[in-house]
Amino acid sequence: MTLCFQLKDTDPYFNLATEEYLLKHYTCNIFMVWRSQSAIIVGKHQNALAEINHRYVSENKICIARRLSGGGTVFHDEGNLNFTFIKNIERVDQINYQQFTEQMVDALKKLGLNVYASRHNAIFLDQKKISGSADHVYKLRVMHHGTLLFNSHLARLRNALQADLSRFEDRAIQSNRSVVTNIADYLKTKMTIEEFAKFILNQISQTNPDCRVAELTAEDLKAIETLKNEKYSQWDWIYGYSPRYKYRNEILMPEKKISFVFHVEKGKIKESVWTGDISGQLASLLTNALESQDHDYQVLKPVILTIEPQLEQEGLSAGILLEKII
Repeated sequence: MTLCFQLKDTDPYFNLATEEYLLKHYTCNIFMVWRSQSAIIVGKHQNALAEINHRYVSENKICIARRLSGGGTVFHDEGNLNFTFIKNIERVDQINYQQFTEQMVDALKKLGLNVYASRHNAIFLDQKKISGSADHVYKLRVMHHGTLLFNSHLARLRNALQADLSRFEDRAIQSNRSVVTNIADYLKTKMTIEEFAKFILNQISQTNPDCRVAELTAEDLKAIETLKNEKYSQWDWIYGYSPRYKYRNEILMPEKKISFVFHVEKGKIKESVWTGDISGQLASLLTNALESQDHDYQVLKPVILTIEPQLEQEGLSAGILLEKII
């Protein structure tokens, strides 16, 4: 039996928690469609800070979340439809991820779209990407999930993911940026995203005759909310799970140049090294002040402001430093 869900909640943390809950606590096959409010979703093994345009994301109140699967970073908004397959398997070495992508390609072709899948199970339309996917295996269950750009805000997508990777040194998996487009622009017969979601759900249901439409129970919702609150919405999971990295930057002023490196583990600054036109006393003060702090703007801002008088004595403003620390 395959249970088919269409989630109503657009909270990205809740929806990611739902995937993990269904993967680990249900025993049947699952197909699910869902949407999220504006959010950047990083892969399990990525450095969250290195994947985002921090200032743009903060100014536009875009959520940052980390998912259970690996792979690259994706952008969600309510113009993007997400899909999730969860399937029981007999042996891990026999998993065929292409089977999931083929079902989505076949469904999209029924809308008259000339789509095709890449060898990495991304889906392209007019040589532009409309879907990326990732996977996670738990015991003898596999989860394959992906995006479908329907009428997503592509300018926000590009701006949110316009990160400066040159500042980071790590072994994290980095995203491959692709030219993207929206499905809605290619449809001969216009439809809303709600109609599109219903169409995809119906097509997958027809492909899997044992499908049965289902709703999350009160018990499910309670457990998922707990998982969301204890894991998916927590800083330790979103940022603290990032691999160890070094963050480098420099402060350039008319007659002054200061360089610094943060050594970060589990999201916390373990050491900072300051060189250039800075006194040993101020370098030591900064090193001690930042040690063990989260590499997070809102955490570091009050720390920097407490030593603003010492910074100003050497012609360095707290504002300039804050612009460079993340």
